[in-house]
Amino acid sequence: MAHILAIDQGTTSSRAILFDEAMRIKSIAQEEFPQHFPSSGWVEHDPGDLWSTTAGTCRAAIEKADLGPSDIAAIGITNQRETTVVWDAKTGQPVHNAIVWQDRRTADYCRQLREAGQDRLIMGRTGLLADPYFSGTKLKWILDAVPGARDRARRGELLFGTVDSYLIWKLTGGASHVTDATNAARTLLYDIHKGRWSRTICDLFDIPPEMLPEVRDCAADFGMTRADLFGRPIPILGVAGDQQAATIGQACFQPGMLKSTYGTGCFALLNTGDTAVRSSNRLLTTIAYQFDGKPTYALEGSIFVAGAVVQWLRDGLRIIRAAQETQPLAEKADPGQSVILVPAFVGLGAPYWNAECRGAVFGLTRNSGPAEFARAALESVGFQTRDLLEAMQADWTTETAQATLRVDGGMSASDWAMQFLSDILGASVDRPQVLETTALGAAWLAGQRAGIYPDMAGFAETWALDRSFHPQMDEPSRTEKYSAWKRAVAATMTV
Repeated sequence: MAHILAIDQGTTSSRAILFDEAMRIKSIAQEEFPQHFPSSGWVEHDPGDLWSTTAGTCRAAIEKADLGPSDIAAIGITNQRETTVVWDAKTGQPVHNAIVWQDRRTADYCRQLREAGQDRLIMGRTGLLADPYFSGTKLKWILDAVPGARDRARRGELLFGTVDSYLIWKLTGGASHVTDATNAARTLLYDIHKGRWSRTICDLFDIPPEMLPEVRDCAADFGMTRADLFGRPIPILGVAGDQQAATIGQACFQPGMLKSTYGTGCFALLNTGDTAVRSSNRLLTTIAYQFDGKPTYALEGSIFVAGAVVQWLRDGLRIIRAAQETQPLAEKADPGQSVILVPAFVGLGAPYWNAECRGAVFGLTRNSGPAEFARAALESVGFQTRDLLEAMQADWTTETAQATLRVDGGMSASDWAMQFLSDILGASVDRPQVLETTALGAAWLAGQRAGIYPDMAGFAETWALDRSFHPQMDEPSRTEKYSAWKRAVAATMTV
C-alpha cells in the first residue's frame, strides 16, 4: 500500500498518475473530452464527461502499473478551478452543463456589481475581483436560468461545487459534499480571512448557503471511495486547486517563492506567508494552501490563454498538427518581422481584467506565415507573464525583486519558450526535473496525510533542477519588444 493515486482533472483532459513510495511516477493515463461553446465567450463541459474520464483514467493507470486496489494507500485530487457544477443531491444528475472558468457570460452582471460599488465588499472578503472568471456569478446564472433551481437549492435538493467537490461526491457515492480551502477561495463566496462562507455575499448573489460544501484543509479526510469503483474503498486524503497544487509541488513553501504554471492558461503564484497582501495592481489575494486550520496566502496573476494559444494554432488555424511543432516553426520565423498576437480569445485576465475585448494580431506583412504566427504565439505567453510579475513587484517589491521563477506545465518543456520568457523578464527561470508538479502536489498532500511521504521540509529537499534559463537579450531589445506588446494590448482593449 505504498502508492498514491493522483487525479488531475483539467480543462481539456482528465489524467490519473500513480506515484510510488519515493514519489516517482509509476504510470499515467490521460483522456481528452469535448469542449462546448454555445455562444461567443461561453465555455461549458458536460459533467458526465468529467466523471467518466476521471473514473476511466484512474482504472487505466492502476491497470497499466499492474497494481491491485490493495496497493493504493490514498487518493489526492487536483482540479481546474472556478468551473461550476450544480447537481441533484440524491441522483447526482447535473441541472446544467458545467460552466468553465474561462466563461464570460456573467460579464454584464459583474459590471453592474462594480458600478454599484460592491466590488470593494467582494475584494475585502474574498481577495478576488468582481469578474466572470470566478464561480459565484456562474452559480447565480445557473440558479437564475434553470427553472425552479433556486427553490430546489433552498430545500436542500441541489448541491453546488467546483470540480473537486463534484468528483468527491461521485467517488464517495454521495457520502461526502466537501471541498478544500484553496478551491473555496476561488468561488467569490468564501471569506479568506475568517475561513468560512460569507453569508453577506451569498445574500448579495441570492445563493442558498444550504447548497455549499463543507470546507476542509488541503490534507484531510475527504471520504472513502465506493468499493465497486476500484475493488475496495480507498481514502481521499488530499485536495487542492490545480495552481495551488502546483505551488505545493514546486515546494514554494517560503514567503517570496514564486511559480508559474503553463497549461491551458498561465497562473503565477507568489507565496506571501501568513499575510494576505491586498493588491493595488489588480492581482488576486488567495489561499496557497491550508494545514491545521491555518491558511498560507498568495498573490496570484491569471492569464486565460497560454497553452490554449498553441491549441488554436493546431485546431483553429491548422498550421501545426501537434504542439511540438511550434518550437521549430518559431525558430524559423523572420527576425525582421515583429508580429504580435494578443490572445484575448475570452478577454484578458490580470492585470487588465477586460472581459469584453477579443484577440488581435498586429504587425502582419505580406510575408507573414505559419512561422511568424508560431513565434508570436509563444512570445505572447512571455509578455503576459511579465505583465503579472511587474504587478507583483509593485505590490510586494522587496520580496520579489530578486525572485527566480519556477516553471512547470506543458509549455515549460519548450526550451525556446522558456528562453524567451527569461529574456523578456530579465530574470532566471528554473525548470524542475519533475514537470508533473500539479499532480505531484496532490499526491504529496495525500501521501503525507497517509504517513507515506515526508513532511514539508523533507519534501522541499526533494525538489531537483532540470535546467536554469538566464537572460540573453540586451536591455534595449527587451524594452522595445515589451513596449510594442503594451501598445498592442492597449489597442486591443479599445476595439
